Amino acid sequence: MYTIRTLNNIAKTGLAKLPEQNFVIDEKAENPEGIILRSFDMHKMELNENLLAVARAGAGTNNIPIEKCTQKGVPVFNTPGANANAVKELVLAGLFASSRRIIAGAAWVQGLKDNCENVEKAVEAGKKEFTGPEIAGKTLGVIGLGAIGVQVANAALDLGMEVIGYDPFLSLESAWHLSPNVVHEESMEELVAKADYITLHIPLNDKTRNTFDEKLFAATKPGARLLNFARGGLVDNAALKKAIADGIIARYMTDFPSEDLLGDPANIIVTPHLGASTPESEENCAIMAAQEIREYLTYGNIKNSVNFPNCVVPYNGKPRITVCHQNIVNMIGQLGAVFTKYSVNIDKLVNNSKGDLAYNIVVCDSLPENIDDMIKDLYAINTVLKVRILD
Repeated sequence: MYTIRTLNNIAKTGLAKLPEQNFVIDEKAENPEGIILRSFDMHKMELNENLLAVARAGAGTNNIPIEKCTQKGVPVFNTPGANANAVKELVLAGLFASSRRIIAGAAWVQGLKDNCENVEKAVEAGKKEFTGPEIAGKTLGVIGLGAIGVQVANAALDLGMEVIGYDPFLSLESAWHLSPNVVHEESMEELVAKADYITLHIPLNDKTRNTFDEKLFAATKPGARLLNFARGGLVDNAALKKAIADGIIARYMTDFPSEDLLGDPANIIVTPHLGASTPESEENCAIMAAQEIREYLTYGNIKNSVNFPNCVVPYNGKPRITVCHQNIVNMIGQLGAVFTKYSVNIDKLVNNSKGDLAYNIVVCDSLPENIDDMIKDLYAINTVLKVRILD
């Protein structure tokens, strides 16, 4: 029986994927084996010693202490693509809102109440202040062609835009779904120099923070409109304001409010983090997160982890041992020596690595009677982080 702690409200349709005979859901559990969360900040949270997995019902994981989890042999899962359609729809709305001044115009009309005698006449006289270009025929630059970026690029083509993209780490799966009409650029500088509209779809980490800095703004086509529905820290706000003042950026729209972005509604449109705020998205993310944590806790299978390699072995009824360790030379030999010592016949072994970390699923014909001694010997290998027995 595994206890799962929820740190946010998680859709019931997702939690229903954790069968009651194997899982207990407790939002106040002090020593859970698994955690499912959305936006809760875990960085100041102590990780209990028996924690085995963390699943984020969403794509971003900057609210989770990834390095600390990795050191404890705890995989962190996310749900790439589960909220892609919801974010795509908001990005498309952002394209129109950043062009046609819809939001500013609507707010102006509301302000006419009790302030003029003839609303219709006032509207006809004032609407010229809210004109804006059509997006058809314009060029959209998509930085980051993951699940969301691909959907945005394909949808923009359907809207009559020219689409260019940049992603040096384009996955095979994304490439399969991306329209061949999307033109690939060799660098972000080349992309921003050509794009009338630019949309960001990359993760936030130490390498991508302030991706849009003064240097990249200097390379940007004057009058461009920049959309950021990925993460706020991707744009240097000071450099952004200078770019607006210099006429490089005609309008910036983001889903990540901060105090220094408020007060300029004519040039900066800020929405309250609405990207995945749809009932469909919340359900999709919850279902995917629950399935990931169930597969790992029950069978040791890993898919969509941000710190562990994908490693999946279909369950065949036999016991399995999973071992997480540092990715160094001769680890398979050292592990094999322990299995040989305890006369364990291996039915199947899968070893995958990701950076400095490696993970094994070892399916055994049977487990030795002195399994506790075997576990001690596996942990005696000083690069081993976590051993689990799934019988």
